[in-house]
Amino acid sequence: MTKWTLDPRLERDTLPMTSLGLCAMRLMNDRRWPWMILVPQRADILELHDLTPLDQTMLTFEMSLAAKAMKTATGCQKLNIGALGNMVSQLHIHVVARNEGDPAWPGPVWGHGTGEPYDHGDDRAIVTKILDQL
Repeated sequence: MTKWTLDPRLERDTLPMTSLGLCAMRLMNDRRWPWMILVPQRADILELHDLTPLDQTMLTFEMSLAAKAMKTATGCQKLNIGALGNMVSQLHIHVVARNEGDPAWPGPVWGHGTGEPYDHGDDRAIVTKILDQL
């Protein structure tokens, strides 16, 4: 049996937040948008249908929980939630807080400009705000 590991690109581009029942919750290290990802902690999972039915249900529950926490913590107008997997095939779900007038509005955040890493300590502040809403 293969052990679950986080894809090295996700490890490099994100910061740990917490572990939920199924997913590792991580903050994308780009301060332009509050942006987290959920990664099911299951080995060799590329697509939603690769998960068991129970894990699919758990993922849906955790996505909703994370999205509500993000919306409350940030006061955003809209959430973008998606699983693309074109660059990183390991199944992961993006939850991005969006507001009219943000740098990519109304287009997608993927591939827009150059990422801006969080300043030291600012990442912990947004993580704390979101986790307080869980």
